[in-house]
Amino acid sequence: MPIFNVFISSVQKEFSAEREALFQHFKTDALLSTFFNPILFERLPAASQAPHKVYLEEVRQSHIYLGLLGVDYGYEDKNGISATEHEYNYATSLQIARWIFIEGGNELKRHEKESAFISKVGEAVSRKRYNTMEELMHEVDKACVAFLQHAGLITYQPFDASLHPSATIDELEEEKIQTFVRTARAKRGFPLREGAAIDQVLTHLNMLQGHQVSNSALLIFGKKPQQFFPTAIVKCAHFHGLQVQKPIPDHKVFNGDVFEQVDQAVDFVLSKINVSVGTRDKSVQAPIQYEIPRAAVTEAIVNAIAHRDYTSNGSVQVMLFTDRLEISNPGRLVPELSLEKLRLQHASYPTNPLLAECMYQTGYIERFGTGTLEIIRLSDEAHLHEPDFNIDEGFKVVLWRPSVAITDQVPTKYRPSTDQVTDHVDELIQRLVLVLYKPKSRPELMEALDLRHNGNFRDNYLRPAMESGFVEMTDPNSPISPQQRYRLTTKGITLKQTLTKK
Repeated sequence: MPIFNVFISSVQKEFSAEREALFQHFKTDALLSTFFNPILFERLPAASQAPHKVYLEEVRQSHIYLGLLGVDYGYEDKNGISATEHEYNYATSLQIARWIFIEGGNELKRHEKESAFISKVGEAVSRKRYNTMEELMHEVDKACVAFLQHAGLITYQPFDASLHPSATIDELEEEKIQTFVRTARAKRGFPLREGAAIDQVLTHLNMLQGHQVSNSALLIFGKKPQQFFPTAIVKCAHFHGLQVQKPIPDHKVFNGDVFEQVDQAVDFVLSKINVSVGTRDKSVQAPIQYEIPRAAVTEAIVNAIAHRDYTSNGSVQVMLFTDRLEISNPGRLVPELSLEKLRLQHASYPTNPLLAECMYQTGYIERFGTGTLEIIRLSDEAHLHEPDFNIDEGFKVVLWRPSVAITDQVPTKYRPSTDQVTDHVDELIQRLVLVLYKPKSRPELMEALDLRHNGNFRDNYLRPAMESGFVEMTDPNSPISPQQRYRLTTKGITLKQTLTKK
């Protein structure tokens, strides 16, 4: 049985309690004590060598560098470098695994060199923040399990593939399963046909064993997924400034299955960012262009939902500011990836493989392992500043709005309008009016605006436009008729003429 040496590195005085707690945890935990041997400098026997030679030799003999970073930088040598940073640099040169745990958040006032050290670490390896000793132990346990799993020493089933202890096939919605089959067959040539037995579909997707269903089945096809996973939600917020502050202009919490969450969150963002509507000189349909490409927004949100840690109490958060869009999730990079590798061609390492596979089958993910590169490419084509990827707290993607574009070629059409003629008309009504040049069905209007969620479109676009008198039904006596279409009223035509002149 292999034993892996774990060198615990930190400012000794600042982390004396954590160092001792970690040492005891490694020594007494049934699983960890079988595979790991903790090394603390203060527990080493006295030696005739200089201290720096002793700890560097221990790093050399270790398989894992476990670093605790906090407020203090520690004692500096004649070159101004602390022992902790020396140890980290040496571990890096030896290419051994490096686990970094940072105490507290950005609110802490850290030593200038400690902040620089944290930034340096963040560019190379994954790191996790913690606030309590319990959180630290939990994160260390997860890192150890992932390490052993990667080494092939233990078998570990991902959360999404694990069977739920109490849920059965009755908790799933058949209509969702059949919709998935129909969509996946059209998008990717899924082998089963619509109408196939539910248990046959679930078995094919590796989501059923006997009467038990997997966690992924509940997240994708569940009638009420949040009944089993309360934090499996997406929180969206819109702020007029550059930081989180009250009052919040708009805040929504989206639940439902993972597809519903993606559609609602994307549509929320699109309803808040600027958009241009082109002319129909090259196409029957007037083109829609959002200031941040819809595909980039979708890719970031899909990645957050597909790769999040569903065992965490955190949720996916989507926050729109004046200058940027932040999409974060409670997850971490797998050991095989770093922030640098996200910007290069890389393989796919899905945290929730069954979830990711279903999103691929339905076209929500185009190809595995290309998400971050696609976000970068789309931002570049839209002349936006290069996206930022951050692992300070979970995993965060930052998409920049045109106000911080890298060129001066940002179209003026994205600048807020000061025209008073239509200021009193809701922005979303204006968008609907601009794409409505002939009677159209609701699906056609949603397609024109590049929207996916029926409820969002009905409540925020169509219903307000009708209540304001700009849009009307072609057959008001049969509101739910399959042949129902929507057209501009005289008031709507006048508004469209005014908007077109603008």
